[in-house]
Amino acid sequence: MSTADDQSVGMDYLESFPRKFLRVYFPLGLIIFFLLFPFYWMAVATFKPDAEMYDYEKYNPFWIVNPTIEHIKKLLVETDYPLWMWNTVIVSVSSTFISLFASVCAAYAIERLRYKGSRYVGLAIFLGYLVPPSILFIPLAAIVFQLGLFDGNLALILTYPTFLIPFCTWLLMGYFRTIPYELEECALIDGATRLQILVKITLPLSLPGVISAGIFAFTLSWNEFIYALTFISSSENKTIPVGAITELVSGDVYHWGALMAAALIGSVPVVILYSFFVEYYVSAMTGAVKE
Repeated sequence: MSTADDQSVGMDYLESFPRKFLRVYFPLGLIIFFLLFPFYWMAVATFKPDAEMYDYEKYNPFWIVNPTIEHIKKLLVETDYPLWMWNTVIVSVSSTFISLFASVCAAYAIERLRYKGSRYVGLAIFLGYLVPPSILFIPLAAIVFQLGLFDGNLALILTYPTFLIPFCTWLLMGYFRTIPYELEECALIDGATRLQILVKITLPLSLPGVISAGIFAFTLSWNEFIYALTFISSSENKTIPVGAITELVSGDVYHWGALMAAALIGSVPVVILYSFFVEYYVSAMTGAVKE
């Protein structure tokens, strides 16, 4: 086959736009629609008056005729939502930093120190992540009560790492595995200690992996429901997931406008976090150092 024929075969995908539309743009459009529609629905319900929300015969359920901010006012003024937001931030940030510190130390020890049985230790840590929180919260509740931590942020800060550390450790183990051993061996020859190697070599090279683990840990802490529902009782100490469900539902009456406003505002910090660190998250999926 001639060179001209090879080029024509290689450029066939540019000749048919309908075919490219069906193979690329249409599937991507469906994915984007299904991913963003919940956020659109929350935004519509947040700014839609109750009259439009419940009367579908006169008003379109997917559009707003007379926007209002009454639901946001009700959420911020008549409830403890600002306190819920502050509690969620404190718990999520604190538990994320504790989990990352423990996970970095554990993952480095398992993957880089090469001691006997390290693989089994890593497997045991990962199996700990597979234990459902619905089973763990029963013994953890007894411990929280005995220590006098019930109905406080400290109860969540100390219990969230029980499911964050196994996952972050497993994620960082795979990332540390991609860093060449020769870098640490050269540092050891030059007289560096293990702590210096971890701080000055391993952590800078694994920064995308650490950030990726931190994003996952922060997201899981932000959205956690079972522990927060079990260990927190007073309204002012609740987190957003628990406060929105327990305080904005009166019997069988759901305040949908305020609920959607709480969900929409509560999702903003997570969206901002992902938007700022998406490059690190993507690079974490490809490994630390290219051979």
